[in-house]
Amino acid sequence: MAARPYWKGQLRLALVSIPVEIYSATKSGASVAFRQIHEPSGKPVKYLKSVPGIDPVDADDIIKGYEYEKGNFVLLEEDELEAVRLESKKTLELTLFVPASDIDVTYYEKPYYVVPADDLANEAYIVLREALKRTKMVGLGQLAMRGREYVVSVKPCGKGMVMETLRYADELAKAQSYFSEIPADKPDAELLDLAESLIAKKTGDFDAGAFKDRYIDALKDLVARKLKAKGRKIVSDDEPDIASTKGNVIDLMAALKKSLEKPGAKGGSATKSSSKKPASRKRA
Repeated sequence: MAARPYWKGQLRLALVSIPVEIYSATKSGASVAFRQIHEPSGKPVKYLKSVPGIDPVDADDIIKGYEYEKGNFVLLEEDELEAVRLESKKTLELTLFVPASDIDVTYYEKPYYVVPADDLANEAYIVLREALKRTKMVGLGQLAMRGREYVVSVKPCGKGMVMETLRYADELAKAQSYFSEIPADKPDAELLDLAESLIAKKTGDFDAGAFKDRYIDALKDLVARKLKAKGRKIVSDDEPDIASTKGNVIDLMAALKKSLEKPGAKGGSATKSSSKKPASRKRA
């Protein structure tokens, strides 16, 4: 495998240890990277590490420090940091199994592929994968990598398994603080029927390849046009994608019905029709 593993160690279930390697399941190749340019000279801006009164410093002279109070640091050497030993540096032990639906989606952070390290690990690896499939459970444990310890989940993924890092509880803002002002009104029954019909119309199988990053494509097109224009600024005369009737209130019932009238409907039109206006919403 051409990619380098993020982590190598043992995936442990009770007394069974499986040698595995973990690889990032994501890539950033689709992004468009920009450099900051000093406009008068046209040269890229560089960043130098400096100390007040000393100016640029040598990388070999830099160590880590923890600011325990404003302006005061305790200094830590690399060998001291390395001496902070965690069992999870070399072993990912699955200590708890839960239904996948028990983990709120906001806890999930980043996925990794879990791969058997050698042919001898295949049998135990496959047994664990199939056991997770049968029980429809997700294994949880803790793993140290890249200078911190993560809570992680492990679950089947096709012929293999995928590990996802999870956020700790104190890393998430409480949802209630954002949702508290949303009224607890019951939706109008006819509006709800129309919304359900619209969902049925657009129901299909998930295909990640069907979605493209249109912003990245537009940026690449902009760069290509700038190159052809030999550096001159591009002025777009495209019409904005926003309705010109700024400030007009859009009737929700009409919008839902219009959506259902478009060709290709799977669920058909709304089961109910009425000329009456939507019921007004009550304030909580």
